[in-house]
Amino acid sequence: MAAHDHTLAVVLALVSTCGFGAGFVLTQFGLRWIPPRFGAAVSIPTSTLSFWCLAPFSVDPAEVELSAASLFAMIGLLFPAAVTLLNFESNRLMGPNIAGAVGGLSPLFAVLLAVVMLGEHLRLLQIFGIIAIAGGVVLMYRGQWQAIAARGLWLLALPLGASALRGFVQPVIKLGLERWPNPIAAAVIGYTVSSAVLILAAFVPSRPPGQGFDRRGALWFAAVGLCNGSAVLSMYAALGRGPVALVSPLIAAYPLVTLLLSFRFLKHERIDARLAAAVTMTVGGVALLLAT
Repeated sequence: MAAHDHTLAVVLALVSTCGFGAGFVLTQFGLRWIPPRFGAAVSIPTSTLSFWCLAPFSVDPAEVELSAASLFAMIGLLFPAAVTLLNFESNRLMGPNIAGAVGGLSPLFAVLLAVVMLGEHLRLLQIFGIIAIAGGVVLMYRGQWQAIAARGLWLLALPLGASALRGFVQPVIKLGLERWPNPIAAAVIGYTVSSAVLILAAFVPSRPPGQGFDRRGALWFAAVGLCNGSAVLSMYAALGRGPVALVSPLIAAYPLVTLLLSFRFLKHERIDARLAAAVTMTVGGVALLLAT
């Protein structure tokens, strides 16, 4: 990989980090007014619309690669549709800091899959980084297992499921971008499929009937969609220029952005020393992965 591509991949990954981190905090404002499934039905179509506005300037129909397009469409069933629903629900139940930090486990899945699927090499520092990330999550939950168990250990499945899906998607997107190196095309196709799924899901009645639709929440989730959309587009562009083992761990540092923004804007968020140390340990593991 050329030095220019390496630097550009790092810059794009950092942009993605900021977008994902900000999106987690904005989600808290939106969830005050509408439930997660309505929020997802607003945020993802907002991102999709922004991608379609860029498509006429970036996607040449004559260059369409059908196998890559099919791969992007299949990914759209999982990402961002399923990942967004899991993120929003875990955000609602656990708060943005814990949900975001557990989401930082995605490099565990992405890097290991990249080794298997793309033949990328896992070095010693990367192994230490993975251990540090896992240790940070354990520290984060120390003293909270009793409360989580009382509410149901299934809560952990929400952010962990989102992490696994996001980690799975990144090497698969990398495969598609090798066939058709157009991140906007990948985003347009995947997000269009996800939008259709989420809009249909929003029309399914909830049981028992829950919170309804509120325009104030829709505006917040539109902002979430713009943040996440820019983050995903930057992630795809970074994956097109750098290896998964570089891009995925760097993007996983977004819990630090979430922590800082929560401290500034979410006054009710309690950020104690243990949580700060856990996020720092997780981000330190990301740094080790990046240092290889």
